[in-house]
Amino acid sequence: MATVRHGVDRMVRNVETGRFERSLSALTAAGALVTAVEIYFEHDSASFGNKLMWLPVALGPVGAAAGVAGFFSQRMAKTVLPIASAAIVANGLQGTYLHARGIAQKPGGWRNARYNIEMGPPLLAPLLVTMVGGMGLLASVLRREK
Repeated sequence: MATVRHGVDRMVRNVETGRFERSLSALTAAGALVTAVEIYFEHDSASFGNKLMWLPVALGPVGAAAGVAGFFSQRMAKTVLPIASAAIVANGLQGTYLHARGIAQKPGGWRNARYNIEMGPPLLAPLLVTMVGGMGLLASVLRREK
């Protein structure tokens, strides 16, 4: 229990002193790349049937570059990172809508939700990329260490 308390105290201290801003920028970069690769494979298996399927794949490297830039530069963390992160969040929300629409277009639509959610586009998967964008937005508002 003391180790957990020590770990939480360290995390709070890192946020208070500004050390967490750089770490969260780096995590955003890594998360953007990992999710972009995963999205590529999933959308490729669907043959990129909708041209909008390319958007989250393209935003991955943009988010990664913005996260790396935010790690090294406070100016980039306060300008480029929030713009790229907001685009990722917006795209994730758009993806959630498009996935819900895809489920509705399956035979039986939402009346057959148990089957169509399982066999259709993954309903909540776009929210994972939204979380990556949210991390970038959070990093951009945190204080930077001196």
